[in-house]
Amino acid sequence: MTARRQLVVLVSADLISNLGTRISVVTIPWLVLVTTGSPTKMGLVAFAETLPYLLSSALGTPWADRIGLRRTSILCDGGSAVVMVVVALTPWLGFVPLVALVAVAGALRGIGDRVKHVMFRPVAEAAGVPLIRLTSAYDGLSRVVTLFGAAVGGLLIAVFGVTEAILIDAASFGVCALLIGVLVRPPAVPTRPAQPESYLRALRGGFSYLGRDRPLLGMLAVISALNMVANASVAVYIPVWVARELPGPSGLGLVLAAFSAGALLGNLVFTALGPRLPRRLTFLVGALIAGTPRLVALAISDELPVVLVVTFLSGIGIAAVNPLLGVALYERVPPELQTRVIGIAGSLAFVGLPVGALLGGWSVDALGLTPALLTMAAACLLVTAYPLLVRTSGPEAPARPTPVTTQ
Repeated sequence: MTARRQLVVLVSADLISNLGTRISVVTIPWLVLVTTGSPTKMGLVAFAETLPYLLSSALGTPWADRIGLRRTSILCDGGSAVVMVVVALTPWLGFVPLVALVAVAGALRGIGDRVKHVMFRPVAEAAGVPLIRLTSAYDGLSRVVTLFGAAVGGLLIAVFGVTEAILIDAASFGVCALLIGVLVRPPAVPTRPAQPESYLRALRGGFSYLGRDRPLLGMLAVISALNMVANASVAVYIPVWVARELPGPSGLGLVLAAFSAGALLGNLVFTALGPRLPRRLTFLVGALIAGTPRLVALAISDELPVVLVVTFLSGIGIAAVNPLLGVALYERVPPELQTRVIGIAGSLAFVGLPVGALLGGWSVDALGLTPALLTMAAACLLVTAYPLLVRTSGPEAPARPTPVTTQ
């Protein structure tokens, strides 16, 4: 199989795995609701999946380097399939074993997602595909999966029932493992240090490198802030604004769809133009557009068309941010550290999601909607403007780091 076809298979397998994750976000809580009738337990199950995902993304990567990226991906997706089958077929085990199984599944997906992303680089380079074009196209496709994944999960429950829906979810992970196991052979690259390292030394090497790379830390701070704004908006701000300003809930779907539509359009444009755009300026402009304006629009306007337009433009802005971080990670981090650094970076970027949901609810209760929106907008503006305030080489050109060794 040609390198370009291997790249298509690898990206497709990752998207199928992501689709399975989105489906499980709907099917597992629904199973809990059906079997326990407790909304609180639904929330606990969602938390039990999310926290191990974030932790394993960072803490499990030294083991992935030892086992091998391709083998780790196959094992994690195969393991996720087995766990989902057990969840579907043994609801009589009770709530505590279910939480444990879901936590295992979350941990497996965290590691599996990270190693697939590390494999993107050598396969793309072998295929002659520019990394900026790959990361932009992948970001757009991931947004499509995110947009429709929950709807697919609900449809599967409605058509087949919750047990069968979870089994279909399990099959998606099995397909992903099979595709990578049979069709993907990444070129050999040095993904581990020349000298064997203990687990703690390997993990420390990843944190140590990232701690010294100020441009990457700045980009991660920006993206974490944008994730915080996004989750606070989806979970709290937009629903509260719609309930206060509009006669019915239909506007909620329109606002969320406007952001998604803008992001998809932005991804199409950035995929075509990204290789020719100045990276640092593009990242800064995209980040500044993506966060603060949508919050300010909700705070100062009671007109749905105004909010829709600003939200759509914010979606266009976000389309450049994640791909540029991906390219910076591929180009700046030495190959033998990429698994660890990319894993840690993913955890730091995603930490804004649970924080955003908590801060969104607390800020509205404590301050009221408009002050909460303006406060969050100001905080987001400060963080997204951070790269302007720090004199670094930025994402414009790849650094030339030397391999990191730890004592």
